[in-house]
Amino acid sequence: MTNSLREQVLARLTHYQVDILQLTQELMAVATENPPGLLYKPCVDLIAGKLAALDLPCEVITVPMGDSELEPRYCVLSHYGSGQPTFYFHGHYDVVPAASPDQYRPYVEGSRLYGRGSSDMKGGLAAMIYALKALQDCAAPLTGRVGLTIVPDEETGGAFGSSYLAEAGILGRDGIGMLLAEPTSGVVWNANRGAISMRITVKGKPAHVGLQYQGVNAFERMIVVANALMELKAEVEARQTGYNIQPEAARASILMMGGVSSAGSNFNLVPGQSSFTIDRRMNPEEDLAAEKALIFQVLESVRQQGIELDVEIFQEAESAGASADHPVGRALAANIEAIKGQPPEFELCPGLLENRFYAQAGVPAYSYGPGLLSVSHGPAEYVEIAELYNCAAIYALTALDMLLGD
Repeated sequence: MTNSLREQVLARLTHYQVDILQLTQELMAVATENPPGLLYKPCVDLIAGKLAALDLPCEVITVPMGDSELEPRYCVLSHYGSGQPTFYFHGHYDVVPAASPDQYRPYVEGSRLYGRGSSDMKGGLAAMIYALKALQDCAAPLTGRVGLTIVPDEETGGAFGSSYLAEAGILGRDGIGMLLAEPTSGVVWNANRGAISMRITVKGKPAHVGLQYQGVNAFERMIVVANALMELKAEVEARQTGYNIQPEAARASILMMGGVSSAGSNFNLVPGQSSFTIDRRMNPEEDLAAEKALIFQVLESVRQQGIELDVEIFQEAESAGASADHPVGRALAANIEAIKGQPPEFELCPGLLENRFYAQAGVPAYSYGPGLLSVSHGPAEYVEIAELYNCAAIYALTALDMLLGD
């Protein structure tokens, strides 16, 4: 890449600094709370209107909802360039519920922009939109295109957002890499854990305490189930990921029980039903199907002892991982260092990321955004305004590195 083209792109982004901040504030003022998924249409209209005003293409996809009673869901697609391959910018426009309505009245104090979505991740969306615009302004001669994918429902698993686009064969098509604007606190998340979350309900037979011999104590049977799973827990949590994550104790794979539990209805009644949850978080080296099978092997073993139980799975998500030494990882790191003065650490995200949908399509995916994980979702969420501009530059320059011909 010629230095003159880099300088042109950076100059355009300097020109757009006020616009990036303003768009972030406009997006934040639309309370796209999820759950349940409010005001999605006004937010999408705002995004589509901004893309049109910037002379960027825009396609709004209405997601089929089936018999769902939720409000309609929409995905927004844009791009610069043409042909193949595609380097993706990806983000979500939903936010977790606010601590108070005041969080939807964004304000600037010192070097920070405060309000819900500033960090996670409407600031990142604005940075990506203007990164795309800067490339267009400079008529960057790409060997392919930069795709922008903006989705709903990330905060609740992505069923009517990224998951739908993946199933439709749209997400990650012809992809050579993806950047996701999550609040990564200055590091790059090049991997994320997967999840299997379930509720186990153990059946018994209720009876008055004085007639307990007529009942079957579901709580006591639940203890048998939990003890059997404790053996699996010990095996699971002896495994360590090879991806970077701090502190050292965080390297262990996870099987947590009892996040939610319940039993019985009164102190003097034999509980006829008892339940507890399992939250299994897999490292990138582990396979979701294999780990799920291990859990069900344990549950089947206790069924063979005469214990009746039901299982409800309410979350399944694959883990994902991409090498820091992949060309996308190297380009991202080099541009972070160029803009911010020092190279980033690459780390495993302890939670779920939409990286996973791209990884399943064979696209190396990395999260890097302007926000801080420590304040995201909190009552005092904020983003450093300078980081909005930094990320816009990093996104644009990384796309150039991946798509400029020799």
